[in-house]
Amino acid sequence: MIARIRAWQRRTWHDRSKAARVELQTVVLWICSIWIFSLSWQALPLVSGLHHDPLALTLGGLLLLVNFLQCVAAHRLVKPVLDHYLGRAELPPRTLWTPTALLGLALALVLALRALHAAIPSTDMLVLGAVLMPFGMLYALVVSIREFVRQAAVLGGVLAVATALARADAAEAVASGALTTFAAGFSLLASRCAAWTLAVLWEAERAREVEARLAVAEERLRFGRDLHDVMGRNLAVIALKSELAVQLARRGQPEALEQMIEVQRIAQESQREVREVVRGYREADLGAELTGAQGVLTAAGIDCTVTGSAAGLPAPVQSALAWVVREAATNVLRHGDAERCAVSLSMTGERIVLCVENDGAADDGAADDGQGKGSGLVGLRERLSEVGGTLRAGPAGPGVFRLTAEVPLLSPPSSPVLPGRVGEAAS
Repeated sequence: MIARIRAWQRRTWHDRSKAARVELQTVVLWICSIWIFSLSWQALPLVSGLHHDPLALTLGGLLLLVNFLQCVAAHRLVKPVLDHYLGRAELPPRTLWTPTALLGLALALVLALRALHAAIPSTDMLVLGAVLMPFGMLYALVVSIREFVRQAAVLGGVLAVATALARADAAEAVASGALTTFAAGFSLLASRCAAWTLAVLWEAERAREVEARLAVAEERLRFGRDLHDVMGRNLAVIALKSELAVQLARRGQPEALEQMIEVQRIAQESQREVREVVRGYREADLGAELTGAQGVLTAAGIDCTVTGSAAGLPAPVQSALAWVVREAATNVLRHGDAERCAVSLSMTGERIVLCVENDGAADDGAADDGQGKGSGLVGLRERLSEVGGTLRAGPAGPGVFRLTAEVPLLSPPSSPVLPGRVGEAAS
Protein backbone atom coordinates (compact mmCIF):
# COMPACT_ATOMS: atom_id res chain seq x y z
CA MET A 1 0.00 0.00 0.00
CA ILE A 2 2.79 2.41 0.92
CA ALA A 3 4.60 1.55 -2.33
CA ARG A 4 1.46 2.38 -4.32
CA ILE A 5 1.09 5.69 -2.52
CA ARG A 6 4.73 6.57 -3.23
CA ALA A 7 4.34 5.58 -6.88
CA TRP A 8 1.23 7.77 -7.18
CA GLN A 9 3.04 10.66 -5.50
CA ARG A 10 6.01 10.31 -7.84
CA ARG A 11 3.75 10.08 -10.88
CA THR A 12 1.53 13.03 -9.99
CA TRP A 13 4.13 15.35 -8.46
CA HIS A 14 7.83 14.43 -8.57
CA ASP A 15 7.85 13.46 -12.27
CA ARG A 16 6.38 16.83 -13.26
CA SER A 17 8.35 19.93 -14.11
CA LYS A 18 8.14 22.99 -11.88
CA ALA A 19 5.73 24.70 -14.26
CA ALA A 20 3.53 21.61 -14.36
CA ARG A 21 3.52 21.47 -10.56
CA VAL A 22 2.44 25.10 -10.33
CA GLU A 23 -0.29 24.45 -12.89
CA LEU A 24 -1.53 21.40 -10.98
CA GLN A 25 -1.62 23.40 -7.75
CA THR A 26 -3.46 26.26 -9.48
CA VAL A 27 -6.07 23.95 -10.99
CA VAL A 28 -6.68 22.27 -7.63
CA LEU A 29 -7.10 25.63 -5.86
CA TRP A 30 -9.33 26.83 -8.67
CA ILE A 31 -11.61 23.81 -8.36
CA CYS A 32 -11.69 24.11 -4.57
CA SER A 33 -12.62 27.79 -4.88
CA ILE A 34 -15.56 26.95 -7.11
CA TRP A 35 -16.93 24.38 -4.69
CA ILE A 36 -16.23 26.32 -1.50
CA PHE A 37 -17.57 29.69 -2.63
CA SER A 38 -20.62 28.29 -4.39
CA LEU A 39 -21.79 25.87 -1.72
CA SER A 40 -20.86 28.02 1.29
CA TRP A 41 -22.61 31.07 -0.18
CA GLN A 42 -25.71 29.02 -0.92
CA ALA A 43 -26.10 26.00 1.37
CA LEU A 44 -25.52 27.80 4.68
CA PRO A 45 -27.68 30.86 3.92
CA LEU A 46 -30.55 28.68 2.61
CA VAL A 47 -30.54 26.58 5.75
CA SER A 48 -30.83 29.62 8.00
CA GLY A 49 -32.66 32.11 5.79
CA LEU A 50 -35.21 30.01 3.91
CA HIS A 51 -38.83 30.10 5.01
CA HIS A 52 -40.14 26.74 6.20
CA ASP A 53 -43.01 26.26 3.82
CA PRO A 54 -43.30 23.53 1.15
CA LEU A 55 -42.88 25.84 -1.83
CA ALA A 56 -39.83 27.62 -0.39
CA LEU A 57 -38.22 24.33 0.60
CA THR A 58 -38.86 22.93 -2.86
CA LEU A 59 -37.33 25.94 -4.57
CA GLY A 60 -34.38 25.87 -2.16
CA GLY A 61 -33.75 22.17 -2.79
CA LEU A 62 -33.93 22.65 -6.56
CA LEU A 63 -31.53 25.58 -6.27
CA LEU A 64 -29.05 23.49 -4.27
CA LEU A 65 -29.25 20.71 -6.86
CA VAL A 66 -28.74 23.07 -9.80
CA ASN A 67 -25.82 24.78 -8.05
CA PHE A 68 -24.28 21.36 -7.34
CA LEU A 69 -24.59 20.51 -11.05
CA GLN A 70 -23.01 23.88 -11.85
CA CYS A 71 -19.98 22.99 -9.71
CA VAL A 72 -19.73 19.55 -11.33
CA ALA A 73 -19.81 21.07 -14.83
CA ALA A 74 -17.27 23.73 -13.88
CA HIS A 75 -15.05 21.06 -12.27
CA ARG A 76 -14.98 19.09 -15.53
CA LEU A 77 -14.33 22.15 -17.71
CA VAL A 78 -11.58 23.86 -15.72
CA LYS A 79 -8.75 22.02 -17.51
CA PRO A 80 -10.17 22.35 -21.08
CA VAL A 81 -10.87 26.05 -20.57
CA LEU A 82 -7.37 26.60 -19.19
CA ASP A 83 -5.83 24.74 -22.14
CA HIS A 84 -7.85 26.97 -24.46
CA TYR A 85 -6.57 30.11 -22.75
CA LEU A 86 -2.95 28.90 -22.88
CA GLY A 87 -3.30 28.05 -26.57
CA ARG A 88 -2.74 24.33 -26.13
CA ALA A 89 -6.12 23.14 -27.43
CA GLU A 90 -9.22 24.50 -29.12
CA LEU A 91 -12.43 24.65 -27.12
CA PRO A 92 -15.37 22.95 -28.90
CA PRO A 93 -18.15 25.41 -29.80
CA ARG A 94 -20.83 23.80 -27.59
CA THR A 95 -18.66 23.33 -24.51
CA LEU A 96 -20.38 26.07 -22.48
CA TRP A 97 -23.94 25.20 -23.44
CA THR A 98 -24.53 23.08 -20.34
CA PRO A 99 -23.05 25.64 -17.88
CA THR A 100 -25.05 28.39 -19.59
CA ALA A 101 -28.30 26.43 -19.31
CA LEU A 102 -27.62 25.65 -15.65
CA LEU A 103 -26.87 29.33 -14.99
CA GLY A 104 -30.15 30.37 -16.59
CA LEU A 105 -32.10 27.80 -14.57
CA ALA A 106 -30.35 28.87 -11.34
CA LEU A 107 -31.09 32.56 -11.97
CA ALA A 108 -34.73 31.71 -12.67
CA LEU A 109 -34.96 29.88 -9.34
CA VAL A 110 -33.34 32.83 -7.54
CA LEU A 111 -35.85 35.24 -9.08
CA ALA A 112 -38.65 32.87 -8.09
CA LEU A 113 -37.43 32.90 -4.49
CA ARG A 114 -37.45 36.70 -4.56
CA ALA A 115 -40.87 36.99 -6.18
CA LEU A 116 -42.42 34.60 -3.65
CA HIS A 117 -40.58 36.13 -0.70
CA ALA A 118 -39.41 32.61 0.19
CA ALA A 119 -36.15 33.80 1.80
CA ILE A 120 -34.82 36.85 3.58
CA PRO A 121 -33.16 39.50 1.32
CA SER A 122 -29.60 38.80 2.49
CA THR A 123 -30.06 35.14 1.58
CA ASP A 124 -31.18 36.13 -1.91
CA MET A 125 -28.02 38.19 -2.37
CA LEU A 126 -25.65 35.41 -1.29
CA VAL A 127 -27.48 32.82 -3.37
CA LEU A 128 -27.21 35.07 -6.42
CA GLY A 129 -23.45 35.34 -6.00
CA ALA A 130 -23.19 31.56 -5.51
CA VAL A 131 -24.83 30.74 -8.85
CA LEU A 132 -22.79 33.35 -10.76
CA MET A 133 -19.35 32.19 -9.56
CA PRO A 134 -19.04 28.75 -11.26
CA PHE A 135 -19.99 30.09 -14.67
CA GLY A 136 -18.06 33.36 -14.34
CA MET A 137 -14.73 31.69 -13.49
CA LEU A 138 -15.00 29.62 -16.70
CA TYR A 139 -16.38 32.30 -19.00
CA ALA A 140 -13.66 34.79 -18.02
CA LEU A 141 -11.08 32.66 -19.87
CA VAL A 142 -13.19 32.02 -22.96
CA VAL A 143 -13.91 35.59 -24.07
CA SER A 144 -11.90 38.78 -23.97
CA ILE A 145 -11.91 41.02 -20.92
CA ARG A 146 -13.86 43.71 -22.74
CA GLU A 147 -16.52 41.23 -23.87
CA PHE A 148 -16.76 39.75 -20.37
CA VAL A 149 -17.22 43.16 -18.74
CA ARG A 150 -19.81 44.18 -21.31
CA GLN A 151 -21.89 41.02 -20.87
CA ALA A 152 -21.55 41.20 -17.08
CA ALA A 153 -22.89 44.75 -17.16
CA VAL A 154 -25.84 43.65 -19.31
CA LEU A 155 -26.57 40.74 -16.97
CA GLY A 156 -26.36 43.03 -13.93
CA GLY A 157 -28.82 45.44 -15.50
CA VAL A 158 -31.26 42.64 -16.40
CA LEU A 159 -31.10 41.19 -12.87
CA ALA A 160 -31.60 44.63 -11.33
CA VAL A 161 -34.69 45.24 -13.45
CA ALA A 162 -36.05 41.74 -12.74
CA THR A 163 -35.50 42.23 -8.99
CA ALA A 164 -37.26 45.58 -9.09
CA LEU A 165 -40.24 43.98 -10.84
CA ALA A 166 -40.31 40.98 -8.50
CA ARG A 167 -39.86 42.80 -5.17
CA ALA A 168 -40.83 46.37 -6.07
CA ASP A 169 -37.80 47.51 -4.08
CA ALA A 170 -35.28 49.86 -5.65
CA ALA A 171 -32.67 49.19 -2.94
CA GLU A 172 -32.73 45.46 -3.58
CA ALA A 173 -32.52 46.09 -7.33
CA VAL A 174 -29.39 48.21 -6.87
CA ALA A 175 -27.97 45.59 -4.52
CA SER A 176 -28.58 42.89 -7.12
CA GLY A 177 -26.71 44.88 -9.76
CA ALA A 178 -23.86 45.61 -7.36
CA LEU A 179 -23.58 41.96 -6.32
CA THR A 180 -23.55 40.86 -9.95
CA THR A 181 -20.75 43.33 -10.61
CA PHE A 182 -18.81 42.07 -7.60
CA ALA A 183 -19.23 38.38 -8.59
CA ALA A 184 -18.19 39.13 -12.18
CA GLY A 185 -15.18 41.16 -11.08
CA PHE A 186 -14.08 38.52 -8.57
CA SER A 187 -14.42 35.76 -11.20
CA LEU A 188 -12.50 37.81 -13.73
CA LEU A 189 -9.62 38.65 -11.37
CA ALA A 190 -9.37 35.16 -9.89
CA SER A 191 -9.42 33.37 -13.24
CA ARG A 192 -7.40 35.79 -15.34
CA CYS A 193 -4.67 36.39 -12.76
CA ALA A 194 -4.10 32.68 -12.19
CA ALA A 195 -4.19 31.85 -15.91
CA TRP A 196 -1.93 34.79 -16.82
CA THR A 197 0.60 33.70 -14.19
CA LEU A 198 0.60 30.20 -15.68
CA ALA A 199 1.04 31.61 -19.19
CA VAL A 200 4.07 33.62 -18.10
CA LEU A 201 5.48 30.60 -16.27
CA TRP A 202 5.10 28.33 -19.28
CA GLU A 203 6.63 30.99 -21.51
CA ALA A 204 9.65 31.10 -19.21
CA GLU A 205 9.78 27.29 -19.29
CA ARG A 206 9.76 27.31 -23.09
CA ALA A 207 12.46 29.98 -23.09
CA ARG A 208 14.63 27.76 -20.88
CA GLU A 209 14.06 24.84 -23.23
CA VAL A 210 15.01 26.98 -26.23
CA GLU A 211 18.10 28.18 -24.37
CA ALA A 212 19.07 24.59 -23.65
CA ARG A 213 18.59 23.61 -27.31
CA LEU A 214 20.65 26.59 -28.41
CA ALA A 215 23.40 25.59 -25.99
CA VAL A 216 23.37 22.08 -27.48
CA ALA A 217 23.46 23.50 -31.00
CA GLU A 218 26.32 25.82 -30.07
CA GLU A 219 28.24 22.90 -28.60
CA ARG A 220 27.64 20.91 -31.78
CA LEU A 221 28.95 23.80 -33.85
CA ARG A 222 31.98 24.05 -31.59
CA PHE A 223 32.60 20.33 -31.94
CA GLY A 224 32.26 20.50 -35.73
CA ARG A 225 34.64 23.45 -35.84
CA ASP A 226 37.18 21.69 -33.65
CA LEU A 227 36.94 18.54 -35.71
CA HIS A 228 37.43 20.56 -38.88
CA ASP A 229 40.48 22.28 -37.43
CA VAL A 230 41.98 19.03 -36.17
CA MET A 231 41.42 16.93 -39.26
CA GLY A 232 42.05 19.62 -41.90
CA ARG A 233 45.77 19.95 -41.43
CA ASN A 234 46.39 16.28 -40.66
CA LEU A 235 44.51 15.07 -43.72
CA ALA A 236 46.35 17.59 -45.87
CA VAL A 237 49.68 16.28 -44.54
CA ILE A 238 48.58 12.67 -45.05
CA ALA A 239 47.58 13.41 -48.63
CA LEU A 240 50.86 15.22 -49.29
CA LYS A 241 53.04 12.48 -47.80
CA SER A 242 51.05 9.73 -49.50
CA GLU A 243 51.57 11.44 -52.84
CA LEU A 244 55.27 11.78 -52.08
CA ALA A 245 55.48 8.10 -51.10
CA VAL A 246 53.81 7.07 -54.35
CA GLN A 247 56.31 9.07 -56.41
CA LEU A 248 59.23 7.65 -54.43
CA ALA A 249 57.89 4.12 -54.81
CA ARG A 250 57.58 4.56 -58.56
CA ARG A 251 61.21 5.59 -58.66
CA GLY A 252 62.16 2.60 -56.55
CA GLN A 253 63.58 4.70 -53.72
CA PRO A 254 63.51 3.22 -50.19
CA GLU A 255 62.42 6.57 -48.70
CA ALA A 256 58.86 5.67 -49.67
CA LEU A 257 58.68 3.33 -46.71
CA GLU A 258 59.69 6.13 -44.34
CA GLN A 259 57.00 8.39 -45.75
CA MET A 260 54.33 5.74 -45.26
CA ILE A 261 55.50 5.17 -41.69
CA GLU A 262 55.10 8.92 -41.16
CA VAL A 263 51.60 8.74 -42.68
CA GLN A 264 50.77 5.97 -40.23
CA ARG A 265 52.05 8.05 -37.34
CA ILE A 266 50.04 11.11 -38.38
CA ALA A 267 46.90 8.98 -38.77
CA GLN A 268 47.33 7.60 -35.27
CA GLU A 269 47.93 11.10 -33.95
CA SER A 270 44.75 12.24 -35.70
CA GLN A 271 42.81 9.47 -33.99
CA ARG A 272 44.11 10.59 -30.62
CA GLU A 273 43.27 14.24 -31.29
CA VAL A 274 39.77 13.35 -32.46
CA ARG A 275 39.20 11.39 -29.26
CA GLU A 276 40.37 14.39 -27.26
CA VAL A 277 38.01 16.67 -29.17
CA VAL A 278 35.11 14.32 -28.50
CA ARG A 279 35.91 14.25 -24.81
CA GLY A 280 36.12 18.03 -24.75
CA TYR A 281 39.52 18.04 -23.08
CA ARG A 282 41.63 19.21 -25.96
CA GLU A 283 43.71 22.36 -25.41
CA ALA A 284 45.91 23.55 -28.24
CA ASP A 285 49.49 24.49 -27.28
CA LEU A 286 50.98 27.42 -29.17
CA GLY A 287 54.62 26.31 -28.85
CA ALA A 288 53.82 22.83 -30.11
CA GLU A 289 51.75 24.22 -32.97
CA LEU A 290 54.54 26.61 -34.05
CA THR A 291 57.04 23.77 -34.08
CA GLY A 292 54.58 21.44 -35.82
CA ALA A 293 53.70 23.98 -38.49
CA GLN A 294 57.36 24.66 -39.21
CA GLY A 295 58.07 20.94 -39.52
CA VAL A 296 55.09 20.23 -41.75
CA LEU A 297 55.73 23.16 -44.08
CA THR A 298 59.43 22.36 -44.31
CA ALA A 299 58.61 18.74 -45.16
CA ALA A 300 56.35 20.01 -47.94
CA GLY A 301 59.28 21.91 -49.47
CA ILE A 302 58.27 25.33 -48.15
CA ASP A 303 60.94 27.51 -46.54
CA CYS A 304 59.31 28.28 -43.18
CA THR A 305 60.74 30.60 -40.54
CA VAL A 306 59.28 31.11 -37.09
CA THR A 307 60.18 34.07 -34.90
CA GLY A 308 58.97 34.80 -31.40
CA SER A 309 58.30 32.60 -28.40
CA ALA A 310 55.10 31.49 -26.76
CA ALA A 311 56.71 31.00 -23.35
CA GLY A 312 54.82 32.66 -20.49
CA LEU A 313 51.68 33.56 -22.41
CA PRO A 314 48.35 32.90 -20.65
CA ALA A 315 46.72 29.58 -21.53
CA PRO A 316 43.60 31.11 -23.21
CA VAL A 317 45.82 33.29 -25.41
CA GLN A 318 48.03 30.34 -26.35
CA SER A 319 45.02 28.18 -27.16
CA ALA A 320 43.41 30.81 -29.41
CA LEU A 321 46.63 31.61 -31.28
CA ALA A 322 47.50 27.92 -31.60
CA TRP A 323 44.34 27.37 -33.62
CA VAL A 324 45.31 30.32 -35.81
CA VAL A 325 48.70 28.74 -36.51
CA ARG A 326 47.07 25.42 -37.33
CA GLU A 327 44.51 26.92 -39.69
CA ALA A 328 47.13 29.12 -41.34
CA ALA A 329 49.45 26.18 -41.95
CA THR A 330 46.56 24.19 -43.40
CA ASN A 331 45.66 27.05 -45.77
CA VAL A 332 49.29 27.38 -46.92
CA LEU A 333 49.35 23.68 -47.76
CA ARG A 334 45.97 23.64 -49.46
CA HIS A 335 45.85 26.92 -51.37
CA GLY A 336 48.33 28.36 -53.81
CA ASP A 337 51.87 27.21 -54.50
CA ALA A 338 53.92 28.67 -51.65
CA GLU A 339 57.70 28.56 -51.55
CA ARG A 340 58.16 30.73 -48.48
CA CYS A 341 56.24 31.20 -45.27
CA ALA A 342 57.09 33.43 -42.32
CA VAL A 343 55.45 33.12 -38.90
CA SER A 344 56.11 35.85 -36.36
CA LEU A 345 54.92 36.30 -32.81
CA SER A 346 55.44 39.67 -31.14
CA MET A 347 54.07 41.98 -28.47
CA THR A 348 52.64 45.41 -29.30
CA GLY A 349 51.68 47.28 -26.17
CA GLU A 350 49.31 45.01 -24.29
CA ARG A 351 48.48 42.86 -27.32
CA ILE A 352 50.06 39.73 -28.74
CA VAL A 353 50.34 39.83 -32.54
CA LEU A 354 50.68 36.69 -34.63
CA CYS A 355 51.46 37.18 -38.31
CA VAL A 356 51.61 34.44 -40.95
CA GLU A 357 52.71 35.51 -44.42
CA ASN A 358 53.29 33.33 -47.48
CA ASP A 359 53.86 33.78 -51.17
CA GLY A 360 52.33 31.88 -54.07
CA ALA A 361 48.79 32.89 -53.11
CA ALA A 362 46.09 32.55 -55.77
CA ASP A 363 44.59 35.84 -56.89
CA ASP A 364 41.01 34.59 -56.58
CA GLY A 365 41.30 33.02 -53.14
CA ALA A 366 43.90 35.11 -51.38
CA ALA A 367 41.38 37.56 -50.08
CA ASP A 368 39.19 35.06 -48.31
CA ASP A 369 38.76 36.81 -45.02
CA GLY A 370 36.26 34.43 -43.55
CA GLN A 371 33.23 36.44 -44.60
CA GLY A 372 32.50 34.27 -47.59
CA LYS A 373 32.12 30.53 -47.92
CA GLY A 374 35.28 29.55 -46.15
CA SER A 375 34.55 28.21 -42.68
CA GLY A 376 38.10 28.01 -41.33
CA LEU A 377 38.71 31.73 -40.85
CA VAL A 378 35.15 32.22 -39.64
CA GLY A 379 35.85 29.66 -36.92
CA LEU A 380 39.08 31.45 -36.04
CA ARG A 381 37.24 34.75 -35.66
CA GLU A 382 34.80 33.07 -33.30
CA ARG A 383 37.64 31.64 -31.23
CA LEU A 384 39.50 34.94 -31.08
CA SER A 385 36.36 36.87 -30.18
CA GLU A 386 36.06 34.75 -27.05
CA VAL A 387 39.33 36.25 -25.76
CA GLY A 388 38.77 39.73 -27.23
CA GLY A 389 40.99 39.13 -30.24
CA THR A 390 40.71 40.17 -33.89
CA LEU A 391 41.72 38.58 -37.17
CA ARG A 392 42.70 40.18 -40.47
CA ALA A 393 43.37 38.22 -43.62
CA GLY A 394 44.03 39.38 -47.16
CA PRO A 395 46.62 40.08 -49.85
CA ALA A 396 49.77 41.92 -48.81
CA GLY A 397 51.25 42.33 -52.26
CA PRO A 398 51.40 40.50 -55.60
CA GLY A 399 50.90 36.82 -54.82
CA VAL A 400 51.44 37.38 -51.09
CA PHE A 401 48.85 36.51 -48.47
CA ARG A 402 49.01 37.72 -44.88
CA LEU A 403 47.02 36.60 -41.86
CA THR A 404 47.28 38.69 -38.70
CA ALA A 405 45.75 37.84 -35.34
CA GLU A 406 45.82 40.17 -32.33
CA VAL A 407 44.87 39.07 -28.84
CA PRO A 408 44.96 41.23 -25.68
CA LEU A 409 46.87 39.87 -22.73
CA LEU A 410 44.47 38.53 -20.15
CA SER A 411 47.30 38.63 -17.61
CA PRO A 412 50.93 39.76 -17.98
CA PRO A 413 53.17 36.96 -19.25
CA SER A 414 55.87 35.67 -16.93
CA SER A 415 58.51 36.45 -19.53
CA PRO A 416 58.11 38.98 -22.31
CA VAL A 417 57.86 37.99 -25.94
CA LEU A 418 60.89 39.26 -27.80
CA PRO A 419 60.37 40.09 -31.45
CA GLY A 420 62.96 38.45 -33.57
CA ARG A 421 63.69 35.68 -31.09
CA VAL A 422 63.85 32.36 -32.84
CA GLY A 423 61.17 29.90 -31.72
CA GLU A 424 62.36 27.10 -29.56
CA ALA A 425 62.77 23.81 -31.38
CA ALA A 426 61.42 20.45 -30.29
CA SER A 427 58.01 19.81 -28.86
